[in-house]
Amino acid sequence: MLRLLPVLLCFLVLTTSATAQTQLAAALADSGTSVSAGASTAAPVAAALVVYHVAEEMPSFPGGDAAYAKFLRAKINYPAQALNKGASGKVHISFIIDEQGHILDPKVVKGLGFGLDEEALRLVRIMPWWNPGKIHGQPVRVAYTLPIVFRALE
Repeated sequence: MLRLLPVLLCFLVLTTSATAQTQLAAALADSGTSVSAGASTAAPVAAALVVYHVAEEMPSFPGGDAAYAKFLRAKINYPAQALNKGASGKVHISFIIDEQGHILDPKVVKGLGFGLDEEALRLVRIMPWWNPGKIHGQPVRVAYTLPIVFRALE
């Protein structure tokens, strides 16, 4: 029943709003998807809103773990406040990787403070596009939580 709730809500919103139907048809036309005049528009909207937590093929950083480590080494700016306090540990950032590999809506789930949370967010925001997650060979949106490790050298 809980899985049907977003579909029902989308259906109710779309059937009560002619403007929303027009906007959806225009968006689908821009993406190359066609919708016939009598077709229900609720299914494409519901499919676009689905975010998976697990996929057959999970999203991955382009080039794998070695490329991820190289990216962090090249781009990290350890905050002075964290260095002065000797702060180190993991900052957990959650985000969604869409069908094209874009990182959407990054947020700190578990932070450390001392400027490390902001630095972790900055790093995620400048990351290259990821390889998207896939189900049945089709790219899908996947929620992902990434720990970023900070180590203060003494």
